[in-house]
Amino acid sequence: MKKLLFIFTLIALVLTACAAGVASGSQTEIGKNREKWQNANISHYRYNLFISCFCVFNEDMPLIIEVQDGEVVSMEFQSGKEIDPGLHETFDKYATIDRFFAELESDINGAADVVTAKYDETYGFPTEVTIDFIEEATDDELYLTLSKFEALP
Repeated sequence: MKKLLFIFTLIALVLTACAAGVASGSQTEIGKNREKWQNANISHYRYNLFISCFCVFNEDMPLIIEVQDGEVVSMEFQSGKEIDPGLHETFDKYATIDRFFAELESDINGAADVVTAKYDETYGFPTEVTIDFIEEATDDELYLTLSKFEALP
């Protein structure tokens, strides 16, 4: 009986350690990449942001966003369609790379059930992110792709 209790305790400890390793691994990964981005010291840049979800604006994506000194200089749909003012709340969260990191960190820290991210090898910014806010729910997932990054003078 003592052997059985020991085995169950050991298994519980191993599983707890594995779960903690996954959570901190995600946090460590975002921290390492955020630091890489900050060390690059890029103050003027442009990128395309494709936001895919169960949303009405998917056909107009990607957004073309230009940022200088932490402020959005311009944001427009590649399709040329005017951005509905009601969509700015959704888009503004990802309109600068610093904001993107803040949102991603919030999601990793519990705002979402499941978050996966890939990062640019050179500058560290997120390039592909999948967010499932409620794992058991349907149509709440958000897919973000940052592409065509260009540092500007």
